[in-house]
Amino acid sequence: MRKAILPLVFAGILLAGCGQKPHQAETAPAGAPVSVKLESLTSVEWPTIYEATGTVRAKTAAVISSKVMGYVRQVSFQAGDRVRAGQLLVEIESRDLDTQVRQTEAAHREAEEALQEVDGAIATAKANLELSEATFRRMDDLYQKKSISSQEHDEATARLKVATAGYQMAAAKRRQVVARVSQASEGINAAASMREYARITAPFDGVVTDKHVEPGNLAAPGAPLATIEQAGVYRLEAAVEESLLREIRPGQGVTVTLEALDRTLNARVSEIVPAVDAASRTNIVKIDLPALAELRSGMFGRALFTLGKRRLLTVPAAAVREQGQLRSVFVADGGYARARLATFGETVQGRREVLSGLTEGEKIVFPAPPGLVDGARVEDRP
Repeated sequence: MRKAILPLVFAGILLAGCGQKPHQAETAPAGAPVSVKLESLTSVEWPTIYEATGTVRAKTAAVISSKVMGYVRQVSFQAGDRVRAGQLLVEIESRDLDTQVRQTEAAHREAEEALQEVDGAIATAKANLELSEATFRRMDDLYQKKSISSQEHDEATARLKVATAGYQMAAAKRRQVVARVSQASEGINAAASMREYARITAPFDGVVTDKHVEPGNLAAPGAPLATIEQAGVYRLEAAVEESLLREIRPGQGVTVTLEALDRTLNARVSEIVPAVDAASRTNIVKIDLPALAELRSGMFGRALFTLGKRRLLTVPAAAVREQGQLRSVFVADGGYARARLATFGETVQGRREVLSGLTEGEKIVFPAPPGLVDGARVEDRP
């Protein structure tokens, strides 16, 4: 009978241990209180942050193409090369253009020779006109004195008219030849420019990001040969919801995070594209980035816009303890430290937004001493 009673006693002890409340098991044994520093929770003005994702792009980029058609003789770059303004990139076969230049130069020489001939004709016509005028004055004087007949006077008048017409005709011819000389000069300039187009150079200092040509290819006007981006001048093009555009303006400060570089940059809005994307209902906001050697087109970035302020509770970010998906802080409650579960939002300047679990006026332990446990006695350290 005694042997049967002993197992029942042990079973009762085990059941009693299993029914103990968890908070009683976690309570630290009584001892001297731990000196801690307490921070009273009060509402503060908290910035409203809007995050937009975007892509880094070069502020200045140029697609290089040819203005003339011809076979490519030489390509002097590779993708990724840094080039200087005026540096030769592509040279196109220019024999036909050289021939055109020589033809226009020949036409110019011919026009200048014709101008010399016309100048000689004008000199002759002018001399003839001066002689006819002098003769007419003498004949007219004699005619007034009745010393010559009317026929002789009419003949002198006719010769004067013919000389005048001849001079005017020579002057008109000269104007035509001068126009031909000017036209030939313009032809030389145009032909020389076309020949110069056969040498394609970099428009500015930059980096070649795309290459679309090889020696022997046929270059056609407008067909892309390469893409060059101006080095060191980049911006983030972020998609912003159309409903928020009224709160964003050029010149506004923005915080940009580039995950690939693990960098956070201070930047400014430079331009807001007025057109709205019909599919996403967003506008592109262009944000100028500071010069960084590591920046590349196509990088992913996040833009953080401050769109006003609101009042809410915050705690120091370092006061939040994380255990898996659970987050808590130590709260001083009746002289004891209690681990209080709470939900938190974004972190700004070392403080974290409190969404729920804490109320204004409560005191949190911060910084928490090493080894502080739930239920430990605490006292405020002045």
